[in-house]
Amino acid sequence: MLGSLRIPQLRNRLSNGIGLRPSVGFTDLPQPQGSSARLSSTAPSPPSFHGVNKFLTLRDFSPEQILHLVQKALTIKNQVKSGLPPPSQPFAGRTLGMVFSKRSTRTRVSCESGWAWYGGHPMFLGANDIQVGGGEPWKDTSIIVGSMVDCVLARLGEHEEVETLAQYSAAPVINGLTAKFHPLQILADIMTIYESYAPTSSTSNGPLVPLNNLKVAWVGDGNNILNDLMVSLPRIGISLAAATPKGYESPEDVVEFARQHSKGGSRGNGQMGTLTLTHDPLEAIHDADVLVTDTWISMGQETEKAKRLKDFAGYQITEAMARQGGAKADWKFMHCLPRKSEEVDEEVFYGPRSIVWQEGENRKYTVMAVYEMIMIDVSSSFKSIRQVRF
Repeated sequence: MLGSLRIPQLRNRLSNGIGLRPSVGFTDLPQPQGSSARLSSTAPSPPSFHGVNKFLTLRDFSPEQILHLVQKALTIKNQVKSGLPPPSQPFAGRTLGMVFSKRSTRTRVSCESGWAWYGGHPMFLGANDIQVGGGEPWKDTSIIVGSMVDCVLARLGEHEEVETLAQYSAAPVINGLTAKFHPLQILADIMTIYESYAPTSSTSNGPLVPLNNLKVAWVGDGNNILNDLMVSLPRIGISLAAATPKGYESPEDVVEFARQHSKGGSRGNGQMGTLTLTHDPLEAIHDADVLVTDTWISMGQETEKAKRLKDFAGYQITEAMARQGGAKADWKFMHCLPRKSEEVDEEVFYGPRSIVWQEGENRKYTVMAVYEMIMIDVSSSFKSIRQVRF
């Protein structure tokens, strides 16, 4: 097993084509005919992730890196769906420490099952299971947990908490959700958009083709989902229009970054998507291909429910809203789940426009792509496990 090899031995095995091959990733196996995620043998070299030891927000990654992760997730999905096992058990003997202070369905199931697929052991550490629930500082928790596991995946409250984990952990840290960012969800959203709108040719040969004519409309709260959409979609060529009630806008630093890195921005270019921020849902959804929303009342905001329901009046996504606003005739609907009836009615949520179940399932394949990225050195001539505890 890889876990029993020393670094020189691992390099020799990889260079000789034994175990993990030197020029491909774990998921670059022969694909069944018709695969929409097959990589071309003549594809250009993937972007470098050299030195990456944390995955906290898509703001930290280039457009090329984001699309590479999505393409890798498409390949992984095809492999898993085809019943093909991983070419080795690269995470055998390796532990994922899952530090959660918030309840979870999709994040927990996707992250545990994804890590296990590579032969690793996911260890769930709820807030009441470890001493952080009793007042131990995140810094102390990070130092100890990071010294004993091979990777940390954290689903926490304030974003500063996961930044503290990343600062003091000896193991790589992945953000499973904070109040400010939710990058794993947005990777799944982008993956689902590509599955729905990209022609097969755009995912079969080389880097993913930017979807420059696509528009996504957000109708809802300026929360962690919108924040990561804002810092990613325009940069990969997808236009984004977001409608939030007054007083519920995204943080100023997120807005500033998104404005700069969109078409017409100080750091934008003609290949980037546009960014529109408004308080009018009908303006946001005009000519939109995809309508997206999320709960108006996130975890920890339950005491604000009455006020929020009043402030978000007129923001429920319905067929009537889409017609009135002039969304594309074949518009689709996305939601990160769990859904409440206030933000979208049942006709849309359970209807043929909804791609929420596909979107939810894709959470598994995108976190697996992040596992490969953060645990495998893709910038060198061979693939090596990042942690040096052999």
